[in-house]
Formats: sequence, structure tokens, C-alpha cells
Amino acid sequence: MGVAVKVAPHEKFLGIYWVKLEDGTKHLATLNLAPGRIVYGEKLVAYKGEEYRIWDPYRSKLAAAILNGLQTVPIKPEHKVLYLGAATGTTSSHVSDIVGCKGHVYCVEFAPRVMRELISNVCAYRPNMSPILADARFAENYRMLVETVDDIYCDIAQPEQARILADNADMFLASGGHIMLAIKSQSIDVTKAPSEIYRQEIEVLKKRGFKITEVINLEPYEKAHMMVVAEYTK
Repeated sequence: MGVAVKVAPHEKFLGIYWVKLEDGTKHLATLNLAPGRIVYGEKLVAYKGEEYRIWDPYRSKLAAAILNGLQTVPIKPEHKVLYLGAATGTTSSHVSDIVGCKGHVYCVEFAPRVMRELISNVCAYRPNMSPILADARFAENYRMLVETVDDIYCDIAQPEQARILADNADMFLASGGHIMLAIKSQSIDVTKAPSEIYRQEIEVLKKRGFKITEVINLEPYEKAHMMVVAEYTK
């Protein structure tokens, strides 16, 4: 375990911190809800009796978006979040840290092997995470497992990402809630320019009742990816 020189709350976002290490480098971090546990090899740092997890922007698109100047992170302490595409828990575990013990993260993942790792390495140590083995294209299959949520975070490698997100929002997202969509252009159509894919997906969101509040490119951390933040106005 390393030693933090200084930890300070992020100037804009609740539940997110800046850690300055002894070598002078500055990193995003979250307060570790499962002390002593790492998820993807991230560094742990101790400061004034608390433990923080360094947040790697090359492994997490949410961290990349923040470092690229994102102005709004709707996910906050005590929020309930539906996470589509939880994978092995890299970003979803940081979301778990942010919402804290009084919040909850519903983790939808369709790959059984990945789900087993998510459960054994992450959810087993975090009571505020519920793993759901399901395909996000069929939200009705987990309707009984998820309550109304404040935010939906979507990071799925499938075509029609915006449509799938909107279908889930219609079922689970509170009016006035927010979504964060990490658009992977290569997962939608490799023959089209990423900019065309981004416009297409954003247009889908607008037609489905979302007010787009922010769009931010994730390069150089993620190639051909865009993060969209929007408010659900239905």
C-alpha cells in the first residue's frame, strides 16, 4: 500500500477526491467502501484513517470523462444507480464508492464468466451492489429486481446503445433523473465515422425524451468513445 501525501475532495463532484502522491503526481480517487480490497490492480492509499482507491482513466471511461473536463457527474452519494454493462466491476466499483452505504448500484451484465468474477471479486464485499445476470436489451426480465433509480450509467458493447438505454430509462429512471452513456462507435458500425455514430445516438436520445446536457470526447484515454450526459424529461 502506498502513502498519500494529500487527499482533498474534488472541487465539483461529491464522493470523488484528488490524491497527490509523494512523487507529486495527482490522481482521481474514491473512498474505498471495501477497505483492503482492490478490483483491477488499482493503488490503495491511506490518509487520516481512511483508504482511497486511485481511479485509472485508462481503465474507466467515467474517470476519463472527468479528467477531460466533464462539468456534471449526476451520480452522487446516496443515489440509486442502474449500471448497464457492469463487466468485472472496474467503474461500477468506483460508482459503488461514490454512492456509499446509503446508495445502491444495480449491476446488469450478460456474460456468465464475467458475472462470476464480478460477484466473487467485487459484489461479495460491497453490500450496496446487486449483480443481475441479464441482457440489457430485455429490461422486462429484471423488472422485479430493480427499483426506481436516480441515474443510469450505460457502457455496453452492442449496437443501438441509446435505444437500449432509453428502454431501461422508461422502466426504471425517475423523472428528472440522469443518464450517462459511453458511446462506443466501433460497436455500432465500423464503416461509419465516429462523429456520425455520435450524432445518430444522441438523436435517438432526444427523440426518446432526453435533454442533452453535455457531450465529451474520451480520447486520449479511450479511442473512438464519447460520453453523453442527459436529463430524463418524461
